[in-house]
Amino acid sequence: MKRKLHLLIIDPQNDFCDLPKEYLPSSAGAGENVAPALPVPGAHADMLRLAEVINRGSAGLSGISVTLDSHHRIDVAHPTFWMDSAKGPVNPFTQITKAEVVQGKYSPRDGAALPRVMAYLDALESAGRYNLMVWPTHCEMGSWGHNVHADVRAAYNRWEESTLGIVNKICKGTNPFTEHYSAIQAEVPDAADDSTQMNYEFIDMLSDADQVYITGEAGSHCVKATTEHIVENWDQNQLGKLVLVTDCMSSVTGFDEQYQGFIRAMRERGVQIAQASDVVAELIENAKR
Repeated sequence: MKRKLHLLIIDPQNDFCDLPKEYLPSSAGAGENVAPALPVPGAHADMLRLAEVINRGSAGLSGISVTLDSHHRIDVAHPTFWMDSAKGPVNPFTQITKAEVVQGKYSPRDGAALPRVMAYLDALESAGRYNLMVWPTHCEMGSWGHNVHADVRAAYNRWEESTLGIVNKICKGTNPFTEHYSAIQAEVPDAADDSTQMNYEFIDMLSDADQVYITGEAGSHCVKATTEHIVENWDQNQLGKLVLVTDCMSSVTGFDEQYQGFIRAMRERGVQIAQASDVVAELIENAKR
């Protein structure tokens, strides 16, 4: 009898991939190549390996889920949201704390948003998981950067056509007032926005599988946050059903220590660690059942 083997692909989007020139489209408006906004070193190679996993193991896969980082241009984690004390721009990769906003070092460009931002920063810092990071404007809905890596999309399209399955797609990040690294829950849930709340339905769907292979970008951020939330809300006696495929994910530059700590912590909890070749072998074997 076939086992239910589910592939979870976290944010396999162009903006996170260090794509070679031949993968970059020409912008009709500017006449220049479009470039990824937040490329993760190694991500393109990760996505090629992931596409190969799907292509070779297609018949053994029972399901595929893809999460999509999905932002408005104006977002609390984008430079477009902020200004400095001189009303000048705030550079990407700037961390902003509540204390700095109180001091006037940084403020939202929309002054009316200040009370909400202060409440957000207070809740975010109290949670202790992250400080607010201003990232380059990325994964803007409707943009090329929001699209899935071409090889991964082609591979899961073939899986859909051959199995008549539907790839489950989960958007996260559409609320511009909270960061949403995890596909399970925003960093600070908004009581008025269900999309930011704990996604128990998704967790239940994943838990129905015999094994869940976790892949995607970036290992130091969205893969880490999503996996941690899954583990926190999973049957602790069944954590071995979760498998981190470590050669199908990479870390953001400067965050490798955070990524390696995450891998160690998950292994200690009982989550499995595997390579793409291990997954392919299991999928091929499953197809024979």
